[in-house]
Amino acid sequence: MLYDDLYDVGIAQRRRMFGPEGAEGQTEATTDLDDKLQEVVTRICFGDIWQREGLAVVDRSKITVGMLVALGKAHEIRVHLRGALANGVSPVELREIVLHAFLYAGIPAAVEGMRALKEVLAERGVDLDVEGGLAAATREARA
Repeated sequence: MLYDDLYDVGIAQRRRMFGPEGAEGQTEATTDLDDKLQEVVTRICFGDIWQREGLAVVDRSKITVGMLVALGKAHEIRVHLRGALANGVSPVELREIVLHAFLYAGIPAAVEGMRALKEVLAERGVDLDVEGGLAAATREARA
């Protein structure tokens, strides 16, 4: 693995988004089999592309979540939902990204995205009634 300024910036970005297990936990557990992949992810993805001017990190998180939902990449959706929350994307914004993805990627993709969002919010103890109980109030009004 090549350790340079890009690596240092990339590992710091990974740590901010995913914590130590998503940063050093990934890179220090490499073998000859996967060390090049972790180097590329750390140096190029997070040390270079995520640092470019023109888009804020919060916007990059929103775009990444939308693309992963569209691609149906279940594991990575969850990883990047956690990273998006760490980057300041709100639960309401994440819900809207998943719903918007449905228009262009289809219902199965949005269902998987919403399933992942519910899991990540629940594991973090975030109330799933993100709009002050609007869904519960609507259900009660219909009853």
